[in-house]
Amino acid sequence: MTVLGIGISYGLATLVAMFSGMPIAFALGSVAVVFMAIYMPSASLDTVTQNVYEEMASITLLSIPLFILKGAAIGKSRAGQDLYTALHAWLHKVPGGLGVANVFACALFAAMAGSSPATCSAIGSAGIPEMRKRGYSGGFAAGIIAAGGTLGILLPPSITMILFAVAAEKSLGRLFLAGIGPGLLLVTLFGTYAVFRFRREYATAHAAYLQTGETSPILKHDDFTMKERFSVLPRVLPFIILLTGVMIALYGGYSTPSETAGLGGLLALALIAAIYGVWRPRDLAPILKSTIRESTMLMMIIGMSLLYSYVMSYLHISQSVAESIVAMHLPRWELLAAILVMVVMLGFFLPPVSIILMTAPIVLPPLRAAGFDIIWFGIVMTIVMEMGLIHPPVGLNIFVIRNVAPDIPLSEVIWGTVPFVLLMMFAVLLLCFVPGISTFLPDLVMGPDGGR
Repeated sequence: MTVLGIGISYGLATLVAMFSGMPIAFALGSVAVVFMAIYMPSASLDTVTQNVYEEMASITLLSIPLFILKGAAIGKSRAGQDLYTALHAWLHKVPGGLGVANVFACALFAAMAGSSPATCSAIGSAGIPEMRKRGYSGGFAAGIIAAGGTLGILLPPSITMILFAVAAEKSLGRLFLAGIGPGLLLVTLFGTYAVFRFRREYATAHAAYLQTGETSPILKHDDFTMKERFSVLPRVLPFIILLTGVMIALYGGYSTPSETAGLGGLLALALIAAIYGVWRPRDLAPILKSTIRESTMLMMIIGMSLLYSYVMSYLHISQSVAESIVAMHLPRWELLAAILVMVVMLGFFLPPVSIILMTAPIVLPPLRAAGFDIIWFGIVMTIVMEMGLIHPPVGLNIFVIRNVAPDIPLSEVIWGTVPFVLLMMFAVLLLCFVPGISTFLPDLVMGPDGGR
């Protein structure tokens, strides 16, 4: 069979395995093993475990379970709710301040958890009921949390970026720094939309009140005295200590990313033990169980995705696709657009982890040949993959929101996320016209990247 025929059958077999309901890790692994048995030497089956181990034997990947531990320590304690309460106390006078507070809370939590579902769950469990209680529509409240949760894969320490750094063989520290500017851009866009949408819902509720006399909770105003506002500031202190310690260790050159992840995990455990009294075995059990469960799931997906990519490379599928793309002689921006459309389509079915590990061998060579900055592309690709987290059919964050707020209809949740998807598209366009948003900070801190 030709390489084209093998590639088409490989892709179709993958889709069949995934739509069968099989877990993603086992779907990818089983397809890879079947094609190894058919098209590769029989001895290759004896080296499956060795191949998976060698592909995963990266010191950078070691940081993933440690960053997950840090996020679980914050998410499974009262720390997330305290952060949200403190931000609301200071932003309550801003129109839509509660929504803006949720955006900022998601951003800060994402900077500690590195996980989108963890951010949605931790902030949404406190934020959505509070917004609903104050008259925010279900779609608006769900959209803010779902979109804010996507920041978990953009702001450092992002688990998705760790995998992209491994796949692209790029500096993880530089990639983390490159995500800060676009992350702040999205926070600004989301916060601005929250103010705009609140004003519109407030005007609608006010008009209904004038016509019918029916009042809405959105018309009521929270008020905090200056004493109350300052009294909640100590609740933010643990987050500042944690973020400062991790950033100084990583960007000050005191530790590697894996050592920084370990430091972050230990700091998070120490803080919740000192401040919230979470130190007994029964208190730590949910944190450790969550860490083990999520780490095992991710590492299985990573291992099987790497095996899948190895088989794809051995059978010259990825090389042929890359050569075909290059042979089309597309102008560089049309090449980028074609690749991003492919990523969007994959986002309908796959999580970011699988997309990166499956597509990196295919898309990075032609992008390098076209002269694109791979660090910049990693950020653009991450934002595009963020869209996949809040649109169906996979839309992982949508289903997290459904678990947190089952009373909000699924259709409302989906329509509530649409404006944020459009804002992400705008952010991608802005990054294409102004790449310095992403590249300025890493170039400033670490010097220009000569190996782009």
